[in-house]
Amino acid sequence: MDRLDWKIVAALEQEGRQSFAELGETIGLSKSPCWSRVRSLEESGVIRGYAARLDPATLGLAVQSFVEVRISLDAHTEFEAAVVAHPAVVECHTTAGDSDYMLKVFARSVDHLDELLRHDLSKLPGVHRLSTVVCLKPIKQQGPLAEWALMTEQQRR
Repeated sequence: MDRLDWKIVAALEQEGRQSFAELGETIGLSKSPCWSRVRSLEESGVIRGYAARLDPATLGLAVQSFVEVRISLDAHTEFEAAVVAHPAVVECHTTAGDSDYMLKVFARSVDHLDELLRHDLSKLPGVHRLSTVVCLKPIKQQGPLAEWALMTEQQRR
């Protein structure tokens, strides 16, 4: 990626709905070369897609939590398939340390979270133990990656 590509991804990360004309004006390119570069960034996988960022609280999902999960050794495939299919789990990551997975879960209330933990998540394939942290207030969410990635790229050189 060159300097213009970094500018493009940073600008799109800030506002993904801008037109190619607006993007080109922001980074100093005309519309057509800007479109070509964005398309190339999409094809290479740097840009994975575009989506609206929703506010969970305004959707009635006021309680955010992180759930650490320990599972049996032979259940990874089944557990991962069940997590992918479960609508309450918005993120799932494998982890190193005391737990095997970290889930990000939203619920309507603490009672609803308790219900999810007891009746849904604890019964996923291979689950041995759940440990839950309830978030009180988000401080930073979905921070920009482009600026940080560029800084680490420059440090590597």
